[in-house]
Amino acid sequence: MPLPSQSRVAVLATLLGLVSVGLSGCSDDHPDRPTGTSREPSGPAGTAEGKPPAPKPAGAPGDILVGGVPVTGSVPSGHAKFPFRRTYTDGELYAPVTGYRSLAFGDTQLESVLRQDLDAGKDVATTIDPALQRAAFQALRGRTGAAVALDARTGDIAALVSTPGYDPNSFSGYAVSDQKAWKQLQADGGKPLLNRALREAHKPGPVAHVVVAAAALEKGLLASVDTPTRSPAVHTAPDSSVQFSGDPDHCTDASLRAALQYACRNVFARLATDLGADALADTAEGFGFNKDGTAAPVRAFESTWPRHAGNGAQLALTANGLFDTTATPLQMAMVMGAIGNGGTWAPPRMLTDPTMPRNSRRAVSQHTADQLRSAVGSAVNAWVPEASVTWALANSRAPDGRLLSVAVFVSSGADTTGEAARIAGRVAEAAAKR
Repeated sequence: MPLPSQSRVAVLATLLGLVSVGLSGCSDDHPDRPTGTSREPSGPAGTAEGKPPAPKPAGAPGDILVGGVPVTGSVPSGHAKFPFRRTYTDGELYAPVTGYRSLAFGDTQLESVLRQDLDAGKDVATTIDPALQRAAFQALRGRTGAAVALDARTGDIAALVSTPGYDPNSFSGYAVSDQKAWKQLQADGGKPLLNRALREAHKPGPVAHVVVAAAALEKGLLASVDTPTRSPAVHTAPDSSVQFSGDPDHCTDASLRAALQYACRNVFARLATDLGADALADTAEGFGFNKDGTAAPVRAFESTWPRHAGNGAQLALTANGLFDTTATPLQMAMVMGAIGNGGTWAPPRMLTDPTMPRNSRRAVSQHTADQLRSAVGSAVNAWVPEASVTWALANSRAPDGRLLSVAVFVSSGADTTGEAARIAGRVAEAAAKR
């Protein structure tokens, strides 16, 4: 029984090219509390891109900084026990980073995990680049999705966006209006309180093929991305009737270079059969799969790669980014970053804290990374119809050598590969203007 054909992966090497990138420069106390009303952000004045707000009142909590400028503030609340109410500059724009602090509904994200330092009056600086954050937010406006941009070498998160979003100003107090806003957010079917960049994992579909290709090279199954594979146009998974097909003109005995370009499900199903579940999982874990807490200091949900597939069909589905394989946008940015950064990646971080460890981790060898980079170019785009999600991954290297890795997903029942690619491209364009 053949599976439905997968949308073609477009290797968009010309989407980004080499652009000039300017970058500035996560364990959650409440992992089950929603992290996430929606309004147009204000203009540059009084934002992280412009003039800073007025000095905070004496005794007020410290602030969260973006680009060296506070994006939070405090005003007297009139409540003796809780004397200050939190305010937010461009609240919806930065909510995926700051989280919220509410007199009635508690706190989350940076407002939560840094509560002790903030209450002591200490300001905390983030790695977020305001121009990249705004570009990603505006590109995703009106859609359901998320975007992450990070420096692959240092792990610094330059943009973290989730849409639809929320304005933490709307429920930061304890008045009737705050209660109403909170109830509306809870009832919203678009789940604006959900931080999709960190807390929503989807089937990666064909973008997971780069992990399987990496395993085939790392384990010596193939000498290079141009070595022909032993892949019939239709591969039947062992001990099953499940078939995985590819374009006969491009996918029969295709090399990894061709298989990545044409999303050859037959090729990656066959490679999974030859490699086995452990080899695939070992490589995936090298990229950061099956690890929790990867966005210091706010905890990201785990991206999963099954270590023990139950049968041949499930193993082949895993290799095609289905079955129990899931990934967050943060995870896929890490994968793309490691491919572009010589096979290494640094644990993602959201704070410019010099005391935090910045040791790089090796996912694959330099040779494997070089081979994959030559095959996928600077961008990969794919629709996963089984999950109604489109992914776009991109790399862009700055003249000074820094690498910006971008991951975008858009939830849609239709193929939105072009739309997702344009969103990733707008983030890169913003970087080029910095």
